[in-house]
Amino acid sequence: MCYNYFIMNIQAQNNNLIITDIRDFNLDHIFECGQCFRWNKESDGSYIGVACGRALKISQTASSVTLYDTSKEDFENIWYHYFDLDNDYGIIKSDLSADEILKKAIGYGEGIRILNQDLWECTVSFIISASNNIPRIKKIINELCLLYGEKINYLANTYYTFPSYEKIYSLSLEDLAPIKAGFRDKYILSAAQAFHNGLCIDTLKELSYSDAKKELMKIKGVGNKVADCILLFGLSKRNSFPIDVWIKRIVEYCYFDAPQSIEEIRRFSSKKFGDLGGYAQQYLFFYARENKIGL
Repeated sequence: MCYNYFIMNIQAQNNNLIITDIRDFNLDHIFECGQCFRWNKESDGSYIGVACGRALKISQTASSVTLYDTSKEDFENIWYHYFDLDNDYGIIKSDLSADEILKKAIGYGEGIRILNQDLWECTVSFIISASNNIPRIKKIINELCLLYGEKINYLANTYYTFPSYEKIYSLSLEDLAPIKAGFRDKYILSAAQAFHNGLCIDTLKELSYSDAKKELMKIKGVGNKVADCILLFGLSKRNSFPIDVWIKRIVEYCYFDAPQSIEEIRRFSSKKFGDLGGYAQQYLFFYARENKIGL
């Protein structure tokens, strides 16, 4: 594989991959910025998660990143794209830093990378996230995977994949009751039906941002904010700027002297950040979370 914008040094050692010369990459920033729900921090500072049908333990020091019990083939075919490693975040941060507020925000989350997540999993995960908090979101998703995912044996432990849309399509509301998702159960089934009927990444990626959003919002339970999250994290439409109550407060705090409507925030973010809206949103979110802005 050709690594497009910088040369990473990758060495195999005792079934692990050790990567040096990796830039703009911080595990805490990546996994704690609200974009994913299946990665958990261990007592040693490493993270273990499941994505793309694989389990992975990953850790970081000042000079290297280690992927445990992982082949170079999996790194090239799965993790390189998943961690968005062909994207030069140095250029992105430089462009966004023309705005003094974002320059300050980037200082807090300089190692954020937007993960390229599976579209189906991303759709269900953000349906579950609506009017919810992160610990409960993670618990519901974990229960869904335990009940209906496939087993993965990894580092002497058992993990579970995210269940396929065909598996969920075969279920009933009663089958989903044990995950305790509440009113979201029917929305999860609606999403499974949409994917069963042909909604897929290939067709959505060909559409413009606005047209793809319209298609996603045909799924019950997918409103503006959830659709924008799916567009950003599941379809790589980086101009998407998801807005919830917290992001609204953050933008008001940073850029306005008075409350604004969500539509005004949407117009402002589109004009202000353009094609880099998704990156701006993630830096602002992490900055605000670290400084308890907008709570």
